[in-house]
Amino acid sequence: MKNQILLYAVTLLFSGCAFVELSDQGALVKQGTEEDIVNCELVAEVSSQTKDKILIDRSDTSVRGELAVLARNKAAEMGANVIVPSTAPDGGVQGFKAYLCS
Repeated sequence: MKNQILLYAVTLLFSGCAFVELSDQGALVKQGTEEDIVNCELVAEVSSQTKDKILIDRSDTSVRGELAVLARNKAAEMGANVIVPSTAPDGGVQGFKAYLCS
């Protein structure tokens, strides 16, 4: 029984690498900077959230990547094609602004 629990815990730990998939529409949304949105229209502000801990802290790179993917997917659903971070990641949560640029 202990071995099964340990195996389950290890599986959970390593499965944390692929929580989020980029949708086909999200793939059309790029992550930009303030300079990229000079002539763009603000569509919405979105907030992304993912797990930053699975038994142990996850790498910042993985968490940041998942937050951006989630924001790109949400932005695409709202008709935007560029996202710009509006807040720093904190506890697995980050804010983004979604823009429509021509």
